[in-house]
Amino acid sequence: MDTIQHPLPGGKVLELRQAQPQDAAAVLDFVHAVCAETDFLTFGPGEFEMTVEQEAQFLSACLEQEGSIYVLASIDGQIVGTMNFAAGRRPRTRHCGSFGISVLRKAWGQGVGTRLLEVLLDWARAGGVITKINLSVRTDNTRAIKLYERKGFVLEGTTSREMCIDGQYFDTHWMGLEI
Repeated sequence: MDTIQHPLPGGKVLELRQAQPQDAAAVLDFVHAVCAETDFLTFGPGEFEMTVEQEAQFLSACLEQEGSIYVLASIDGQIVGTMNFAAGRRPRTRHCGSFGISVLRKAWGQGVGTRLLEVLLDWARAGGVITKINLSVRTDNTRAIKLYERKGFVLEGTTSREMCIDGQYFDTHWMGLEI
């Protein structure tokens, strides 16, 4: 994918590009920062244990594997959001995959998540292989759910007690989009 630049209010520019192995340390810094800001992720502070070398290998695999993409969103050179997607590797499931998006709190409301999702949808449509995109989202993450619905995702099911944080259970919606 080519680098995409999107103007933001106030004169800043959002840059979207595919992650490279040399981004591993910055990606890990981002992951550690974002997991400390929100409980909507499947992991919390101290629970993401990849080393820089492991993250570099993961990013390299995303570049090499058909049906995978990892996109960085940055403002002024700092990562403010990420999106990763992985499809199945077997012939029966290579048309379908799931993704995750994370955005730093300071970049909420600036369209970062929307732009990351649009990159994924454009990439999937252009590739001609992906015909179904899935996601899971906590039922109380209303901002994310509204974004997914705006982009055409539909509710396909709900799992109760999917996540437990400090003894409190949260349900998860499963949503999908046919390409």
